Amino acid sequence: MARERKFTDEELFKATKLLLIGDGYDAFTFSKLASMMEVSRGSIYKYYENKDELILEFLMYEMNRFLQEFNELDKNGDFQTQFSIVIDFIFKHSEIHQILEIITQIPKKSPNQVISSSQAQLTGYYRDMYKQFQGLIEQGKNEQVIKRHLSDAIILGMIFQTIAIPNHFGIPRDEWVASIKEILSEGMFQRD
Repeated sequence: MARERKFTDEELFKATKLLLIGDGYDAFTFSKLASMMEVSRGSIYKYYENKDELILEFLMYEMNRFLQEFNELDKNGDFQTQFSIVIDFIFKHSEIHQILEIITQIPKKSPNQVISSSQAQLTGYYRDMYKQFQGLIEQGKNEQVIKRHLSDAIILGMIFQTIAIPNHFGIPRDEWVASIKEILSEGMFQRD
């Protein structure tokens, strides 16, 4: 008779996320994870050969959730409306910036077939996400709201980097996001 699993995938991924965001990829260990979840390391090793295998499965879970929710957004309306919706969405999922950074820290070449397959799938998720955001930028250029000569990569980089700006002064979240939207869409200089 098989022994019942002592934790759900959701519980495991929640703890994994907390450790990765709090401590980073290099400091992440099964020992810390097991301690946080109050289970033995062996109970984690039953399902994952190593930390990269677990982290990649967690990253796929997070990217899939992010893309699914993004795909459910109302995509109707002009660029300004879509831009506002997307910025709100990005700030709702502010950890995506850190999650995308973790993807780059996992060694690229691995003899482990599960890891190689997961990395390929994550690359596909990342490309899908980039294409969708790039479509929004193209809409802004077509509506002549965004300057056509500006690089999509720079615009997207600036949008995603706004998530990483620390709010050291404790500005209320709504005001913080509204200010970032204004700076991104209108700039910071006064106009005559």
